[in-house]
Amino acid sequence: MYDDVLIPTDGSDDTRRSIEHGLALAAQFDATVHTVAVVPEGPLGTLEDESAVSAAQRAAEYVAFEAKKRDVDVVTAVEQGVPHEIILKYTDEQGIDAIVMGTQGRTGLDRVLVGSVTERVVRMAETPVVTVRLTDEIRIDDEAEAERLAREALADRGDDGETPVADDLHQISGTWLVPFETDTGTLRARVDGVTGAVALESVE
Repeated sequence: MYDDVLIPTDGSDDTRRSIEHGLALAAQFDATVHTVAVVPEGPLGTLEDESAVSAAQRAAEYVAFEAKKRDVDVVTAVEQGVPHEIILKYTDEQGIDAIVMGTQGRTGLDRVLVGSVTERVVRMAETPVVTVRLTDEIRIDDEAEAERLAREALADRGDDGETPVADDLHQISGTWLVPFETDTGTLRARVDGVTGAVALESVE
């Protein structure tokens, strides 16, 4: 029924549940997940912000990481333009069978039913669109708290409590990514913003 499932993402907390739902749908039907992160254009077609490019890349990489954990095939894309237009174009070009989206995101104010980008996609897409509202409360919303939990996990495995943090500590889809520079290379802690659970992984 579904061979290709699209999960648009901007890395905001609101995408957490849509990513989980989209990956579960893809796993059930042995489908390929596509994820597209859009760098919005500002006035005169310029980038909204240079940092938006790296943020979009991180958002797409997060979905890819979660897909691989579940043995789901994944295709990632980072595009520049008007978000709903890019999502609709990608859907048509890639033959997407279903789109899974959160009801809010970077676009700001919530509309009556769904966020403005999702609203446009629902209204204009010929492909089925599944909308998912964020229901989990993000408890770890502070960078210092995320680092504290990550350091506790490091200490539990015997690492030095003074291990320096790399410069790019950031949050993607409700998960904090805290990289540490250790004697054996870069180690990244993934701190779940809802549960506070920490997973450690080596970064190649």
